[in-house]
Amino acid sequence: MTLKRMDNVSIVVEDLAAAIAFFTELGMELEGKTTVEGHWVDRIVGLENVRSDIAMMRTPDRHNRLELTRFHTPPATRLEPKDAPVNTLGIRRIMFAVEDIDDVVARLRTHGAELIGEVVRYEDLYRLCYIRGPEGIMVALAEELR
Repeated sequence: MTLKRMDNVSIVVEDLAAAIAFFTELGMELEGKTTVEGHWVDRIVGLENVRSDIAMMRTPDRHNRLELTRFHTPPATRLEPKDAPVNTLGIRRIMFAVEDIDDVVARLRTHGAELIGEVVRYEDLYRLCYIRGPEGIMVALAEELR
């Protein structure tokens, strides 16, 4: 087998500070920030004159990361509305396991998050919900009931 692990998921945002605040409130930790630019970046991403700020966020268990990227040049583009429904093709959401879903939703609402549907119970296993955060980022939350 050649796959060793998944290192991160990248999310392009317009407001990097708001995205960092949102994911920090969720419980992620800011691992570091940097600016990348130059020929090597252009070659990797297939764009010219790239200059972007990157913030790497990690989960408390240190197993997973989100790379939040804000492009200065070339400017970011939007192919779909911020409120694209959950059945839109492509990567739609990221799911996080949480301890107290009601508390997490309340805290994320202070950062502009909105419930997409409602918090529901799946059998005696989970309480689940989808929320929309900054930039229209869709996040699912799962609280284990056992």
